Amino acid sequence: MNPFDVETLRRSLDGAALTPGDPGYDQGRAVWNGLIDRHPAVIVQPSGPRDVATALATARNSGLEVAVRGGGHNVGGAAVADGGLTIDLSSLDQVVVDPGSRTARVGGGARWRQVDTATQGHGLATVGGTVSDTGVAGLTLGGGFGWLTNQYGLACDNLLSAEVVLPSGDVLRASDTENTDLFWALRGGGGNFGVVTEFEFRLHPVGPIIQLGLFFWEDDRGAEALRHMQGIVESLPRKAGAIIAALNAPPADFVPEEHHFRPGYALLLAGFGPEPDFAEAAQQVRTGLAPLFEFTTPMPYVALQQMLDETALPGILAYEKALYLDRFSDPVITAVTERMPLRSSPMSFLPNMFAGGAFTEVADDATAFGGARNPVVLFSIAALATDADLLARDRQWARDLWDAVAPHSSGTGGYVNFMTDYEDDRVRTSFGAAKYARLARIKAHYDPENLLHRNPNIKPALAPA
Repeated sequence: MNPFDVETLRRSLDGAALTPGDPGYDQGRAVWNGLIDRHPAVIVQPSGPRDVATALATARNSGLEVAVRGGGHNVGGAAVADGGLTIDLSSLDQVVVDPGSRTARVGGGARWRQVDTATQGHGLATVGGTVSDTGVAGLTLGGGFGWLTNQYGLACDNLLSAEVVLPSGDVLRASDTENTDLFWALRGGGGNFGVVTEFEFRLHPVGPIIQLGLFFWEDDRGAEALRHMQGIVESLPRKAGAIIAALNAPPADFVPEEHHFRPGYALLLAGFGPEPDFAEAAQQVRTGLAPLFEFTTPMPYVALQQMLDETALPGILAYEKALYLDRFSDPVITAVTERMPLRSSPMSFLPNMFAGGAFTEVADDATAFGGARNPVVLFSIAALATDADLLARDRQWARDLWDAVAPHSSGTGGYVNFMTDYEDDRVRTSFGAAKYARLARIKAHYDPENLLHRNPNIKPALAPA
């Protein structure tokens, strides 16, 4: 192990190396979750793959723990480690759209807001998240649910290729025809195998105007509302997306003033097809169980992608747990409606995304993404607060609710992108025995020393005796 010399590192980079006290250091270590306040020994902001390779070599030779910051939106703060080396990809945020081939090349430090803006300039989009500040890298490498999942699958299903810097320093491209084992692993296996400096995505015609409906029921009709919403999402048109939420009504212009902050249950329905198809789906919602209030409107697709941003502002204190449900069964509905009134922070809520359609048409073993490709509800518990004491109480509330719902889940460990606590058994269960074993063999080939371990970690398979 060699001592760490920042000046030697700086001379070897085309980009920057920041240490405590340098301008930009605090910005480079900042992540979305305000609970995380870590101080890396050095932050490398690369100008390209060669700088990433240099940073990895420095970390390996100096014994520094490596963290990779794409968008910095991981709830657990995987992007920064006290005393370690953070590779901050924010300087690699270019988005280049080729409307002719309907593809986009996206830098590893880009956020979905940048992708949506660039692609919508051509009436195109790919599957992104539901909060525009989210980083492209983390979401895609862990799978990537979004509003377009019912039509086009996960973000990782739309990945065509990736430029990857391996822990060895080698730079290669992974695709269906090059380094195919690595390409398989990148699509759902997280940042275990290398640092992705560029993604190439397939694009689809979307928008620019879509239809939105928000339907809200008060909390004392929660059980009825959840059963009703489950039936609605199961019959969704393919060109639609839905989120079932338990939350306090926001103090927004489209919410009647007397219902601001009122606890209840909401269905957010997005239509990407003909307006009459959306109108028919909206009518089914309101006639099946009349909402307390509703709001329907056309809006730009980019506005839909930013609609939930205020629920997840940078600096909020956050804790999250998630699992998969086949559906909102009666035991799950009971667990939710009994425990929602017990949260302490009015900001804490349950955003639950339904995935069917194209999501189910990808073979289970086609990608490393954990979980069966059956129609599924991504059940997410988001504990959010501006006060640490409130968050501590709602962290326990989230764990209690998760424990109550888990026995009724679809049996997989959960969505790795929404893990705050990286317990080994949960990671293994999330991928399943066969996929985890395959991922461990690939990990042993590309990162045998487990240099990249600040993630839902895949341990390298041991060599045969």
